[in-house]
Amino acid sequence: MKIVTSLSFRGQCREAFEFYAKVLGGKIAAAIPYGDAPPGMPITDEAYKTWLMHCWLDVGDQALMGADMDTAWAPNVDKPKNGFDVTLHTQDKAEARRWFDELSEGGKAVMPFGETFWSPGFGSLVDRFGVPWMVNVIPSADWKPVQG
Repeated sequence: MKIVTSLSFRGQCREAFEFYAKVLGGKIAAAIPYGDAPPGMPITDEAYKTWLMHCWLDVGDQALMGADMDTAWAPNVDKPKNGFDVTLHTQDKAEARRWFDELSEGGKAVMPFGETFWSPGFGSLVDRFGVPWMVNVIPSADWKPVQG
């Protein structure tokens, strides 16, 4: 089994997934615009021709899926995304810091990246596309938090 998060955008899916591929070192395996849909699809308006109806990003053995939606098909797509985070885990603190810094560009840090009582590095942010992320360093077995 594989559980994959699917993200919805309003015309920014391709830009977002190209950004995520660059930051995370992934590869876009599929990017299918509405304009390439077979005849008979309900979404035929020319305004959506370049919007993506399906996008798939492979990152190692993990993946993200995405699509562009409009409010007529997904009434809350224009509202801030909440109730979930795309979460990245690594044992490499420098890698986690880089992910956090790059994903934060043009977005907003919610919890700045730093040591916590559970991790040598953790931070949360909302990227420039409105997607919430958490970045977490998995502590080694002998890690202890700095006592302040």
